[in-house]
Amino acid sequence: SLTVGVLLPGGGASRFGQFDRPLIEEKLEQLCPDCPAAEVGATPDPAIQRQQLEAMITKGVDVLIIAAIDAEGLRPSVVEAQRAGIPVVAYDRLAEGPISGYVTFDGAKIGKLQGEALLKAMGTEADGGQIVMMNGATIDPNAGWFKRGSLSVLEGKVKIGKSYDTVGWRPENAFVNMTGAISALGADNIDGVLAANDSLAGAVISALNAAEAGSVPPITGQDADLAAVRRIVKGEQYMTVYKPFKPAADAAVEMAVALGRDEPVDSIATGTVDNASTKDIPAVLLPSVSVTVDNIKDTLVKDGMYTINQICTPELRSACDKAGLTG
Repeated sequence: SLTVGVLLPGGGASRFGQFDRPLIEEKLEQLCPDCPAAEVGATPDPAIQRQQLEAMITKGVDVLIIAAIDAEGLRPSVVEAQRAGIPVVAYDRLAEGPISGYVTFDGAKIGKLQGEALLKAMGTEADGGQIVMMNGATIDPNAGWFKRGSLSVLEGKVKIGKSYDTVGWRPENAFVNMTGAISALGADNIDGVLAANDSLAGAVISALNAAEAGSVPPITGQDADLAAVRRIVKGEQYMTVYKPFKPAADAAVEMAVALGRDEPVDSIATGTVDNASTKDIPAVLLPSVSVTVDNIKDTLVKDGMYTINQICTPELRSACDKAGLTG
């Protein structure tokens, strides 16, 4: 019987609350039916997450699954967990410190998918056209991973008029940044926006609408949020990156249960990664899928992430008909 602590950077309506948490809990119950329910902490605040981690160490959980908000800031607490004999599985984001395992999606590939999709959507404008980059938070190592992946595709093809690192991944900060980009560049001179995730994409679209920009340029996203999928059907957002969360949640729980039982994780890991303090961390790097209006049915609907009825609200019925999702 193991006590598993889970720390997530969001709950409720966030991706982590809607998908990751229930999948982690379901897999834990399957692998360890005698284990108590996972102890879960969810917050977007890095200071609160550190407090949650300290509390779980004090309570003496057997193993931790952590999606770190501030990878570097959490490092002293991860060191403390190791001293207490509590293995840590980094989930989605690579925390600093003595991590025992890591499960995530290949960030370079995600960035490349976004960059390639943006160039395709821009068409002839991709040859020297001007874009805005709305990147994630610098305290999240994934944000830099995504950015490097997208730049590997975009550099030399387009002009990057403005590039922002969005503090806290917060949409309100992206809205302010995008408003500044529109003011500096002119809405008509923005041919595309590389938005690192769907929340930022939504904020970018809101800023363009507030500026009465007229036609919205192609905009990327990530996470396949339901609101974003609806925007894609509506034609406001060009694409999102779908990350099948179940394989990630399954691998994280498998690693956590093995580590909690003092078993090796070599058979679970597909490779290794390094962080600033630890080398050769056993890791699972999973693939992602680019989703546009043309393949929603063959990806998100087929995998059971959303139903047609969830996506196609009454106001989107005609757009859904046009996209071949209904009828």
